[in-house]
Amino acid sequence: MTSYTPKNILITGAAGFIACHVANRLTRNFTEYKIVVLDKLDYCSNLKNLLPSESCANFKFVKGDIASADLVNHLLITESIDTIMHFAAQTHVDNSFGNSFEFTKNNIYGTHVLLEACKVTGQIRRFIHVSTDEVYGETDEDAVVGNHEASQLLPTNPYSATKAGAEMLVMAYGRSYGLPVITTRGNNVYGPNQFPEKLIPKFILLAMRGKPLPIHGDGCNVRSYLYCEDVAEAFEVILHKGEVGHVYNIGTKKERRVIDVAKDICKLFSMDPEASIQFVENRPFNDQRYFLDDQKLKNLGWSERTSWEEGLKRTMEWYVKNPDWWGDVSGALLPHPRMLMMAGGAERHQDGLEEGKASPLPSNSDQTNMAASGEKSPFKFLIYGRTGWIGGLLGKLCEMRGIPFEYGRGRLQDRSQLLADIANVKPTHVFNAAGVTGRPNVDWCESHKTETIRTNVAGMLTLADVCREHGLLMMNFATGCIFEYNDSHPEGSGIGFKEEDKPNFIGSFYSKTKAMVEELLKEYDNVCTLRVRMPISSDLDNPRNFITKISRYNKVVNIPNSMTILDELLPISIEMVKRNLRGIWNFTNPGVVSHNEILEMYKSYIDPKFQWANFTLEEQAQVIVAPRSNNEMDATKLKNEFPDLLSIKESLIKYVFEPNKKNFTN
Repeated sequence: MTSYTPKNILITGAAGFIACHVANRLTRNFTEYKIVVLDKLDYCSNLKNLLPSESCANFKFVKGDIASADLVNHLLITESIDTIMHFAAQTHVDNSFGNSFEFTKNNIYGTHVLLEACKVTGQIRRFIHVSTDEVYGETDEDAVVGNHEASQLLPTNPYSATKAGAEMLVMAYGRSYGLPVITTRGNNVYGPNQFPEKLIPKFILLAMRGKPLPIHGDGCNVRSYLYCEDVAEAFEVILHKGEVGHVYNIGTKKERRVIDVAKDICKLFSMDPEASIQFVENRPFNDQRYFLDDQKLKNLGWSERTSWEEGLKRTMEWYVKNPDWWGDVSGALLPHPRMLMMAGGAERHQDGLEEGKASPLPSNSDQTNMAASGEKSPFKFLIYGRTGWIGGLLGKLCEMRGIPFEYGRGRLQDRSQLLADIANVKPTHVFNAAGVTGRPNVDWCESHKTETIRTNVAGMLTLADVCREHGLLMMNFATGCIFEYNDSHPEGSGIGFKEEDKPNFIGSFYSKTKAMVEELLKEYDNVCTLRVRMPISSDLDNPRNFITKISRYNKVVNIPNSMTILDELLPISIEMVKRNLRGIWNFTNPGVVSHNEILEMYKSYIDPKFQWANFTLEEQAQVIVAPRSNNEMDATKLKNEFPDLLSIKESLIKYVFEPNKKNFTN
């Protein structure tokens, strides 16, 4: 049997779940080994996962990306690395359905960079590549024998496809260049320190909060679960006894249906499964079963030690003791989490990890300051539209929530200025609330068409393109004033325009440009378009507030319209960032309200002496240059994503009129 003793081990992705247990175990049990950890601190990483090792003399943490060839080569040489255990990867299947390119970049390109560095330096004696059981694809429900290491690879989702692709590179470098590679393929792992987008920690945290446990489909999908410490021991065995050029399955014969996992967690929390389990829409493709033959690893002397009951109990106790380990994880607890994946997206700092240990490149200003105290926000927003109403409110909202932000200085149509903003601010997300709406209204656009195009079309597309180039999600505040009532959507019918409907209002040049750019932005998968209509806030002194406007008009038309209550919906836009939502959204409160209904509320809550008069659309046309859009937007998509969203009339009362209510008693 092979026997191998490493000296200096590089472990990638060790601030994440499985690798942190491996790194802590090796650091603790083998003080003669030097353990160097490389992690870019993505959303599912946490420096606190490495606290057991941070005071050990044989441990070093380096913040960095495996995709940086210069950094990887520098580390291999300066740290005299002879062994690599490559865990770093994007692993959540739900994310791969919505952001597959990021999986290719991390899982395939990142692995390629590591392999090339190994080839160039010529000093690596072991390269252990960590893959997944999902590369085998779905196992037949009635299969008695699991997939063995020579089974065909048949991945069924973008995540497993990128892992299979990475395996092919590893195998090729082993054969072409003689790299001493070993590959592992493991079942599902659970235990302390796991980011709660995964099933077991998600269910535990939801149960702790008294919320329902969402199950994809019918819950009959079968999975095999291994406790994290057992898996860490398996990697220790493979490190010392694994044979170069071989693949090892890390598995268990103890299978469980997803619904049974949920029931077991309900039992731990004394919850009624019938009332606590909620069935939700399934994934685009959800493998029914993964089943491994793990005899080859057992022949090396490894065996599973922790029973399901004991492992689940330990895991539950850890999360109960550490409920805030990950900070705000509301986006991860959704039935279909869509976390944004980018470097530096979730740097969580912890006292005790020293700056000197963190940086092999002292001149690199991007190295994390490990001595920083307190929790750092995982977000930093770059906001365009500082002088605008929505942009200003966004900044105030970020201040209230402790979210770092800066306003963009560049003009949207100037690419070089936008690039400078991103380089200086280093944002995790970009909010665009800039654009030409007219001075003082959309009539201005009719006589300033080139200026309107320059900002509303060229500027928007330039910003979206720059954001895409830098892997940034752009939240774009657009308009719903691109529709008007028609035969298919008659006034008063309750049939609203949906996100996929084609704009039909061309009465104003402003609306033309907004409809045009919305269509073009569909080609950018990094953009979330929010269709705002007739925005209203609790600030009734603001001249841009729709209520303020119509309360000052001599006459108003009386037509029901969809509208946006900013006090309720702007916080939702930040939540949409956390959920990594993309595409087009009707960003209005459900339902419609007419001008007269609003002014009746104004009279009831604010000024009982208030009077107004109506006029017709034909009469209105005589005093305006461009026609105005009137429509109902279907807010079902937004309501489904945010079930607590109030109807327009309820929201008006709660967020606008009740806070401004005047006391007219003597």
